[in-house]
Amino acid sequence: MKILIIEDEAHIADGLRYNVEAEGHEAEIAPDGESGLELAGTGRFDAVVLDVMLPGIDGFEVARRLRESSNYVPILMLTARGRPEDVLKGFEAGTDDYLPKPFDLEIFLARLNGLLRRREWSRRETTKERLGDTFEINGKTIDFANLELRSDGETIHLTMMEIKLLRYLIEHEGQTVSRSTILEDVWGLQEDTDTRAIDNFIVRLRKYLEDQPNEPQIVRTVRGVGYKFMGTQRPKL
Repeated sequence: MKILIIEDEAHIADGLRYNVEAEGHEAEIAPDGESGLELAGTGRFDAVVLDVMLPGIDGFEVARRLRESSNYVPILMLTARGRPEDVLKGFEAGTDDYLPKPFDLEIFLARLNGLLRRREWSRRETTKERLGDTFEINGKTIDFANLELRSDGETIHLTMMEIKLLRYLIEHEGQTVSRSTILEDVWGLQEDTDTRAIDNFIVRLRKYLEDQPNEPQIVRTVRGVGYKFMGTQRPKL
């Protein structure tokens, strides 16, 4: 596997490359956002390790531009001591996982290898569906294995966090789940974190699932509390 490390601190980048190569992967370093974005855009890499604080464009912008260009390479973002605002902003930009600095190298490698395994599973499942890993709703198919939503011949690629949030809502169908519970169970963040980022994710999910996103019937708001997924059930009018 080929890993791109976008990190401006040379001693950190060199240490990550050494350990990635010790795992049997190939690794390349980009010292800033612009060069990292250019390299990632070549499609040669199986995963990207992306620092938030970079000279030039920052890690958030790198992730956002990759996703806007339909590049869905797995991204592991390195954040400043796991600041919740960095984590949420990273997920909104399209990153798949995060790791706060300073971090243990074994945890780093476990997170990275986890992303690589999911990417490999996705490649293997391109021509077939895994039993139990799809969900039908409103004429649309959510493919959890391939991070896709298919409808009328159109395929929408979803981020890892969008898929995780969708799966969580579906698993709690008919139940009201609070924003703080979603933050903790899906994002792994504490309850005192600003929950507004969740609302942005919900807006996107409604655009994917609802016939009329401004009058949602599938992902419903429970005012002052959170959200309720009504997939196969329908509220009484």
